[in-house]
Amino acid sequence: MTLTATITELAAARADGATVVDVREPGEYVAGHVPGAVLMPMGQLPSRVAELDRSRPVYVICASGNRSRAMADFLGAVGFEARSVDGGTTAWAQSGRPVVTGPRANAA
Repeated sequence: MTLTATITELAAARADGATVVDVREPGEYVAGHVPGAVLMPMGQLPSRVAELDRSRPVYVICASGNRSRAMADFLGAVGFEARSVDGGTTAWAQSGRPVVTGPRANAA
């Protein structure tokens, strides 16, 4: 069973320094992403798990929640506490929270 998080839960976790992994494609990420989210496209995530800290929860986000559910399941199977963000980046933006555009995780 996939662990999930609401947008409100993600916002609180981000404030505590949680890891946020965006599994969309680079073009989607550049168009707008959650501040601090690290781009690891779905096809690359399995080969990049060593970049993640197993001792901390990982919040996985995509556009709406489909890809993130699959990748949260994968991360859970390999020993991470991973949560799929319900509604994805679309719900984050619709909630009025900040979105960063461009290739950097945070605005610079």
